[in-house]
Amino acid sequence: MLKVTIDGKTIEVPAGTTVLDAAKMLDIPIPTLCHHPKLTPFGGCRLCIVEIKGIPRPVTSCTTPVSDNMEVTTSTPQIEDLRKTVLELILSDHPNDCMVCEKAGDCTLQELAYFYGIRENRFAGERRIYTKKDGNPFLERDMEKCILCGRCVKVCDEVQGVGAIDFTYRGFKSKICPPYEKDLDCEFCGQCVAVCPTGALTGKQWAHKGRQKDIKEIDTICPYCGTGCNITLHVSRNEVIRVTSKEDTWNEGWLCVKGRFGYKFINSPDRLKKPLIKKNGKFEEASWDEALDYIATRLNEIKAKHGADAIGGLSSARCTNEENYLFQKLIRAAIGTNNIDHCARL
Repeated sequence: MLKVTIDGKTIEVPAGTTVLDAAKMLDIPIPTLCHHPKLTPFGGCRLCIVEIKGIPRPVTSCTTPVSDNMEVTTSTPQIEDLRKTVLELILSDHPNDCMVCEKAGDCTLQELAYFYGIRENRFAGERRIYTKKDGNPFLERDMEKCILCGRCVKVCDEVQGVGAIDFTYRGFKSKICPPYEKDLDCEFCGQCVAVCPTGALTGKQWAHKGRQKDIKEIDTICPYCGTGCNITLHVSRNEVIRVTSKEDTWNEGWLCVKGRFGYKFINSPDRLKKPLIKKNGKFEEASWDEALDYIATRLNEIKAKHGADAIGGLSSARCTNEENYLFQKLIRAAIGTNNIDHCARL
């Protein structure tokens, strides 16, 4: 264990712990934009700079490992002035449209600008202008709001293992895009949307549906497979307008394309809400008691006339393991056949 003192507070941490992580253990806030706890350190935004005794210049706390008896100062007039200057430089190349941005109220850049009281920018000059041209149904990429933090690149590579996007060009022309600047063509898992600290990446399906005010959050389980990922439904006017996942859940906030974007069936007018029984060649609505009695009667009739093996059961990948276990128990023990299969296929 290594001993480190941060702003007068001393803590022992394992070797390899960064200064930023040690500060978090002490509940000492250090601003960041490019850092994410589940991605490898990048040190690109330079906002997490701190002073370390014996080092003549500020260093990035997210990439600096703790050494024994290290003394760290996270906030001085000089450090805060440097951080404010970095923010001003970022904002000088950022559109000032917070009033209509989907991320307003949930934007790290906006919060930092508020914290440092940046109302006007003293840096003027050419600004990057990009046209939106994404021909996909899920992700909106507004690259004028991109701050080149690299989070989307890292999560696509390190978590999803796809590598659909990367840094391109150099200097002022630097940007993040797919190969040859074509339309994004990937798994559309939305991990990049989840980690983006600004409004550069958002979901097309929740555009102009609501941001923070009067949005109700409901924690539940994803219905799409037996994996059971934890999700949070964002509900406005009795309609699900967005799906996210919290980082402290077992799936660590990561979702697939179905879990993150496949929620429109909830409010679909075509969704079945009652059991249907075919009568005279047409489906008619029925109560659950009527439907279950009908199913039990027909199963008993078929078994008595043709034997148990004339019946088969198809289970669902959308059910939990426990539900699938009960279903196979019903087929094998109650009905008496091993004709049971599952819809999950690769």
